[in-house]
Amino acid sequence: MLSIEDNELLTRTGADTPMGQYFRRFWQPVALVEELPEPDGAPLRVNIMGEQLVAFRDTEGRIGLLDGRCPHRGAEMFFGRNEECGLRCVYHGWKFDVTGKAMDLPNIPPGARHHDTVAIKSYPTREQGDMVWAYLGPSAEFLPDGKLPEPPQLEFTQVEAGHRYVTKQYVDCNWAQIMEGDLDTSHFSFLHMPAPSVASNENPDAPADARRLRWIRNDPMPHFSILEHDLGFVIGGMRAGDAGENYWRITQFTLPSHGTGPSTFPGETYFGFTMVPITDQSCWMYCYGWNPERAIEGEERAKLEQGHGIIATTGADYVPVRNRTNDYMIDREAQRNVSYTGVKGLAEQDLMIQESQGRIVDRSREVLTATDAAVVRFRRTLLEGAKALAVSGKEPAAPWQAEAYRVRPGSWIAAEDTSFEDVMLERFDDPLGRIK
Repeated sequence: MLSIEDNELLTRTGADTPMGQYFRRFWQPVALVEELPEPDGAPLRVNIMGEQLVAFRDTEGRIGLLDGRCPHRGAEMFFGRNEECGLRCVYHGWKFDVTGKAMDLPNIPPGARHHDTVAIKSYPTREQGDMVWAYLGPSAEFLPDGKLPEPPQLEFTQVEAGHRYVTKQYVDCNWAQIMEGDLDTSHFSFLHMPAPSVASNENPDAPADARRLRWIRNDPMPHFSILEHDLGFVIGGMRAGDAGENYWRITQFTLPSHGTGPSTFPGETYFGFTMVPITDQSCWMYCYGWNPERAIEGEERAKLEQGHGIIATTGADYVPVRNRTNDYMIDREAQRNVSYTGVKGLAEQDLMIQESQGRIVDRSREVLTATDAAVVRFRRTLLEGAKALAVSGKEPAAPWQAEAYRVRPGSWIAAEDTSFEDVMLERFDDPLGRIK
């Protein structure tokens, strides 16, 4: 369990909090590229870590991310006119470019100092992997060599566009408990299984075949091994397989809030996600599937578009159709005779249970077990990083290692006496799952 004080530190990401400052050292997704499809198109509200911002794509295709309020009288910039390489407030016509510089102040006399001094807060942006990333940390002038770090080169961002599928979904609770749910793969033996009365191990919503699901179902107490690296750690969850073999499910955690699914065999599509706080009580889960060996198309892409694996079925607003407001459309008859939860969709089953913990779970009341080892390591890693920055000014090193974010998760079958280190070498030719 955590102390009340550490629980507050872990979950609060406002600009004036230690974790908020830590998060701001890393590039964060703030939108999907599809939400800003055309130059001079409609602006987009962006709420991230308690900051109300507005994004727009200017006449030349550049994306600006500005304070959501005009510095003149506080009118909302979302209602502004996106025109001629700038966003113009419709209250008094003040116009700003993607860097926040004032381009036109029509109600200010010529020669007044305002024309040189007025600006609106802005953040640098990059487009990568079908997502818009932003850097909310210190300005480049305060950083080593006067340069910003590069956005993380997660593998899905480096493959061809046709080899990936990227979306997002709204989550009605704090970011950290979703991350912990991913790291706690022992829950798969229950939450995502058929009802106990069902003999079959089939689950069409899970990215794994009946054989793997049988091993998961039969062994609810996986043994966890953890290997640390510069960006976080990799977890191996080992369950008994068939005679003389163990089944390993491998999950990557990279700072500050990137996770992966553990089920992928070689040749199958990988899954991952990035958690981005909206407020301390809600977040966006940016979800992605990628296949470095082949395009994702046809029936497979259609399945992802409709919701599959960690990807929920959502409406046009990216809010899951089955959500807190409708009790996730739980079907008690199905819970008796079809699935363990009676809720359709693996992603929705996760959201149901993680949101049910409360919008910010009280970790001081927990009773942890050995299967929570990865959850404990996650908390320790984040808390140590945030405290080091807040107390001693120690900047995190991970944001400056963009290429090192190319790590893979996956599944593997190995002989019973194979160590986790050797499993990683068998599966990836690298002890930490790094991809060159």
